[in-house]
Parts: sequence; C-alpha cells; structure tokens
Amino acid sequence: MRPSNGKAVLLALALATVLTGAASCEVSSTPGAAAPSSTSTTGSGGTSGATKPPAGNPANATAALEQLTVTAAGSMAGYSREKFTHWIGQGDGCDTRDVVLKRDGKGVKADAECKITAGTWYSPYDDKTLTDPKALDIDHMVPLAAGWRSGASKWTDEQRKQFANDLTRPQLFAVSLQSNRSKGDQDPSTWKPPNKGYWCTYAQDWVTVKSFYKLTVTAAEKSALTEMLATCK
Repeated sequence: MRPSNGKAVLLALALATVLTGAASCEVSSTPGAAAPSSTSTTGSGGTSGATKPPAGNPANATAALEQLTVTAAGSMAGYSREKFTHWIGQGDGCDTRDVVLKRDGKGVKADAECKITAGTWYSPYDDKTLTDPKALDIDHMVPLAAGWRSGASKWTDEQRKQFANDLTRPQLFAVSLQSNRSKGDQDPSTWKPPNKGYWCTYAQDWVTVKSFYKLTVTAAEKSALTEMLATCK
C-alpha cells in the first residue's frame, strides 16, 4: 500500500532531518602536525585512581619513531615557560604536581591542602630511592622548551597547557631534583638517564609523547633514540 500524501510528507521531512544531522557532524581532530587536541585532560575528576601510563612496546616505538618528521630544531624565539601553564588544579585541592607525587610514590601522605608531606619515591633516571618530597622534581619527559623547538611554538596557549599537564601520556614523572636539573631542556642526543637500564623505557616514552603531539625530531635525536631502543630486551 502506498502511503498517503500526508504520510509521504512526514517521511520526507524525517529523512531530511537525519541527513542534515549527519552532514553537520564533525569528527574531532587528533593532534595534527601543528597542534594537539584542545580537549583538556584536567579538572573536575579529582585525583583518586590516578595511575601511571602503561608501559610501551619497543617494536611499536621503533615503528612510531620512523613516522616522526626529521628536521632541524626550531627557533627558541618567543619561548617562555609561562606560555605552558602548568601545575594547574586537578580537583580535591591538588594540582598536577601533587597528583604525580601521589601517583608515583608509596605511602604518600598529604596535608589538608593536598601538599605532600611524606612518602617514598623511586627515581628511575638515576636509580635512587628518596623519602623527602623536597628532593623531587616533576619532570616533563619531553621538556617544554624541547616541545617548543619541535612544533609547540605553533600551538595555542590552551594546547600548550594540555601538554604541560598531561597525565594520560607518559609525559610527567617524579624524579630526583638532581637528575631533572641535569636534564634541563635537552633531548636524548645530548642527555640520557645515567641509569642505562632505564634507556629502553625512556626512549619509548619519549617517542610516545612526540608521536601523540606530532612533534618533530632532529637527526641526532632520532639516532640517539634508535640507540636507546636497541637496549630493549
């Protein structure tokens, strides 16, 4: 039975609505060549249940390294740490630094304002165990300045804030103050963890972060990462 004219009109309108809705949908972009997603990784969820990003896979890291664009380091013109707003609020009175210290330590204690007062931490960069929160720094796996030189200079301030506070990728770690200050803003071509047993993990994490944010690498950096990945067993 053919539908009446009234039913036919209703069916046509319904179909047009579906097609219009489908046409208007947009797929959110993943980090592109110039910038990461602007979706925030921080904020209202609180700090409970924070876990370290899972360990990578050497084969995957090697393949991902081959996909990174190799180019000369960019200029530092215009750079400042203030353009990478960091240690922002993560809920429950804690900031990003507090969350990482809680996540990476054992027996961690904090006061009513979420400031860390005690605990035990292992610094994999230099194979040291520490019990004084003041002896720790929160390291950016890919330093802010290194990110700037490899593509972050083109991002928005909001995107740089995401990069500086990323608790999802292997970008933030509690390490000894000495090792973090020694590393500074250097890439693996000029600085590697003194603990050679950590080279495999360090290289995987570095590649994971650079791949997600579509940052470039220099030829020397790629060579150093290849050397470090060769230590994986």
